[in-house]
Amino acid sequence: MAETVKDLKDLKEATTDAAEAAAPAAEETSAPKEPKIDDLGRSYATGRRKESVARVWLTKGSGKVIVNGKAQEQYFGRQTHLLVLNQPFLVADRVNQFDVMCTVKGGGLSGQAGAVRHGISRALENFEPALRPALKKAGMLTRDARVVERKKIGKHKARRTKQWAKR
Repeated sequence: MAETVKDLKDLKEATTDAAEAAAPAAEETSAPKEPKIDDLGRSYATGRRKESVARVWLTKGSGKVIVNGKAQEQYFGRQTHLLVLNQPFLVADRVNQFDVMCTVKGGGLSGQAGAVRHGISRALENFEPALRPALKKAGMLTRDARVVERKKIGKHKARRTKQWAKR
C-alpha cells in the first residue's frame, strides 16, 4: 500500500514536471500569426461547397467583387446568393474595404455562392489573422461537407423506392 502511494506521488511529480516543460513551448506557438500576402498585396484562398470550387484573391480596395470576369450582380442573379457572398464581410465588419477577384467552377449557382463565401472567409483570415475568432464563431471557415447522396441499386433515386401495389 505504501509503495502504491509512493508510486502515485512519483507519477504526479513526473506529470507536473512534463506540464511545466511543455508550457513554454505552448507560449511560443501562440504567437500572433503572420498575414499571408503576396508581392501584389493579395491574399489567396480556395473555397469549396458541394461540387463547386472557388479560387479567391483578396486585395485592399473599395468593395468590388468580380466573379469569372463579371460583376457579382451579373453573375449571381438572386439576391440570396449576393447575401451569402457578402456574409464574411458583414461578420468581420469589413464591408467595402476589400476587392475580390475569383474564379469558380462546378456545381450550380447556390453551390458556387457558398464556395465563394468559404474562399472569401479563408482569404480574409489569411489577410488579417485577427479576424479568425469572429469568422470561426459564425461558421464561415468550416467547409460544409453536405453533398448529394448517391443513387442506390434497386431504387429510383437515392432513397425513393419502387412503387408497391397491393392488388
